[in-house]
Amino acid sequence: MRNPWRATVLGSQVAELLRRPGRFAATGLSLLIAAFVVFGTVTAQQIITATVVENFHGTPEAVSLVVEPGDGEDIGEDRLREIRETPGVTEAVGRLDGGAPLDGSAVERYLALSADPGTGALAEVRLLDGTYPSGPGRLAVNTQAAREYGLAPGSSLTLLQPEPDGEGTRRVTVEVSGVVRSTATDDAEPTGYAPGPHIGELLGASGYFRIDVRTGTASAASGSSDPAELIRQAVPGARVRSGDEVREEEAREAVAEAKDTLELVTVFLAVAVGAAVLVATSTFRIVFARRVRQLALLRAIGATPRRLAAALVAEGAVVGLLAGATGVLAAWGCGRLVPAVAGRFGHDLSAPSHLPLTEAALTVLGTGLLAVLAVLAPSLSASRVSPLQALRTAASAEGTASGIGRTLLGLSCAAGAALLAWQQYGQLPEPGDTEYDRFAALTVVVLSGGLAFLALIALGPRLVRPVLAAVAVPLRRTGAAGRLAVAGVGGAPGRAASVSVVVALGACLVGSTLTCLASLNAYERYRQAVEAPADFRLYGRDGGTLDRSLAADLASRPGLVDVTAFRTAEVVESTRSATVSDLDLTAVRSGGGLTARTGSLDRLGPAHVVVDADHAHRLGVRAGDRVTLTFEGRPVRLIVAATLPGAGPYGGDFFVSPADLTRMGADAAPTAVTANASEDGAQGRIRAQRAITETLTGPRRGEGRVIAEDPAGQGGEPDDLRTMATTVVMVLGLTVLVAVVGVATTASLTVVERTREFGLLRALGLDGAAVHRMVTLECALYGVLGGVLGLALALPYSWLVVRVAETGAPFSVPAGQLAAVLTVLVLVTAAAGMVPALRASRTSPTVAVAGSD
Repeated sequence: MRNPWRATVLGSQVAELLRRPGRFAATGLSLLIAAFVVFGTVTAQQIITATVVENFHGTPEAVSLVVEPGDGEDIGEDRLREIRETPGVTEAVGRLDGGAPLDGSAVERYLALSADPGTGALAEVRLLDGTYPSGPGRLAVNTQAAREYGLAPGSSLTLLQPEPDGEGTRRVTVEVSGVVRSTATDDAEPTGYAPGPHIGELLGASGYFRIDVRTGTASAASGSSDPAELIRQAVPGARVRSGDEVREEEAREAVAEAKDTLELVTVFLAVAVGAAVLVATSTFRIVFARRVRQLALLRAIGATPRRLAAALVAEGAVVGLLAGATGVLAAWGCGRLVPAVAGRFGHDLSAPSHLPLTEAALTVLGTGLLAVLAVLAPSLSASRVSPLQALRTAASAEGTASGIGRTLLGLSCAAGAALLAWQQYGQLPEPGDTEYDRFAALTVVVLSGGLAFLALIALGPRLVRPVLAAVAVPLRRTGAAGRLAVAGVGGAPGRAASVSVVVALGACLVGSTLTCLASLNAYERYRQAVEAPADFRLYGRDGGTLDRSLAADLASRPGLVDVTAFRTAEVVESTRSATVSDLDLTAVRSGGGLTARTGSLDRLGPAHVVVDADHAHRLGVRAGDRVTLTFEGRPVRLIVAATLPGAGPYGGDFFVSPADLTRMGADAAPTAVTANASEDGAQGRIRAQRAITETLTGPRRGEGRVIAEDPAGQGGEPDDLRTMATTVVMVLGLTVLVAVVGVATTASLTVVERTREFGLLRALGLDGAAVHRMVTLECALYGVLGGVLGLALALPYSWLVVRVAETGAPFSVPAGQLAAVLTVLVLVTAAAGMVPALRASRTSPTVAVAGSD
């Protein structure tokens, strides 16, 4: 026999695959993308690890040994001298860290202090300007301190140090000898540097927490003992480690921090992989339906359903393994290419050192397993084809839209999702609830969302036509192409659902991420407005009132703006003490950060009060209710104008108008004054600090009776939140990419399946442009259906997640961003159908009377 392998059922399927390789592309493309992104993540981890390790700067490379005390006590100068005299030791320096407040400004400032030789192989700083201190009374400062405190070589600093007996404060004046740049990767705070003995004198320290040692080669050549052993003998109980070990540990910790984002990416990659399985399942079902006559002939000549199903599963496994191998090679190639491309744009990335064979093999095998899972249901359905189908043309992939069993399964999943969501809604935490288990609650919400999505998969064919009837009204009025597109999608609800569900998954996850981010951003702005309502806050050290003219004096300074004076007083609410304030909440940070949970902050007027979240919950009040506050025995009844989503600024519990606070009997003198710098940036803040210092200087307000705070450095967490959210949205974009591939694949297979239909339309007078428009609109409708269904799931679950994650966070819907998401989905799915539409538009009218292939 010439080709005996073709005589088997499996052989016939492999031969069909070889005869039409386009089917491999159709069924394997989504799996190829899944393999690409999974192995691409592995490659990205290699790139990040190599880049962090190469660019990380901690312990200098010249350090051979690191000596740390083992008994909890620092290593003194005598021990350091013994280490330096140890045979084989070329250089040894002590490391000492500390810090001190700075005098010379009414605004509190702080300078970290670190011991460093400044020169030589063990130095961790590099001189930029001036000279490095070589004697007492001198410091070199880093660029952060120079910028934030306006320092330069020749400037003087006064450090505030406690007296040796612990009582009082002594002032130590030092000269700034130079400006340095630290080589440490994580050095970002204002710091002063000097040799170890001088830093120890400034800090009053008796020793070092670590000794860095550089050894030579003379001891090895002369056969002397190991310097590490000699150091252990000189410093009993000391822990001596090699510099390589310490650098490796530091780099490992730095890589662990960089891997946090990758771990987040890995969690959401599972979503993209699941989407790929859904797309592959739909594609296999369509492809097998196109081959119904071939499968029926195999049944007619004796193939059993079991052998036929096994052959189809084996075919799917082959497709999966080929797609996995192709995706792995493509990801590895891109990984080698990315550092070179990034280098042209000024980003220094390190190329991965080697191909991780284990991960590559697991990715390929995993893709093959995914293909088997995807092909299992379609193969079982296709293997039950009747031999009589050999006498008919190829059947449509649609079949019955959905059976009773599928509908019941969908309704059961929907009921379970609703039950879990309702249960979680009834257990939402209240403000001030510190014992609420948010992780368990979020787990329940995710489980409910998973059931809701399973319900969407099961009920999708029954939802297509109602949703289509609602959203496709404008299309029906655009002409024949629009009406035919709506009819084409509605005529195959099962196929439309299988594609739209994947689009809905991407839309739901992206939409919910954007909504949660908008809500948490609003809460973060509120939190910042509460913790740092102004650049500077001035208040009396003894908690008393301030000079009534202080606010006016500050307002006259050109370096300050938005000077606001307010009062606070202690009142009694029920039986508890609380703080009432007349701070104007609408003026805090221009009113952009504070929001109301109920009511409106603008309604605060005479006989009204704004209540923080904790007291509002404890009293059970909302906007419009009444509360009674008692000041010095006199009760005052007030109407709640608004309640806050969290705490109030500066520890305020109740906020009233100035007239009401005066009516209560409070002193007319302010208890605090806030002000903002008139200019942004370090120089603007320096000028503002000088203005405050000049205003507070003198016997009337001096001698530390007024404290000025500078709550700077509050911007890191929002940046981290935005970075994490951007990463999540980009990863979830992979789900949308897989969905677009599914739309393109489905459209391509549909065009082949409906060739006679397109030919008949052409014969009836529909031109090629109209056919092209019809197919493109069908693909766009997949995006519309998926976007509408996905966002319909995203909004309620986003609300639930926000309430679980942060009780006080306002629910904010980014309507513009969600509209953009829906628009992009429609455009990309329409673009995915452009090539199949072009093929359909070229269909000749003569195929309407031709036989089907």
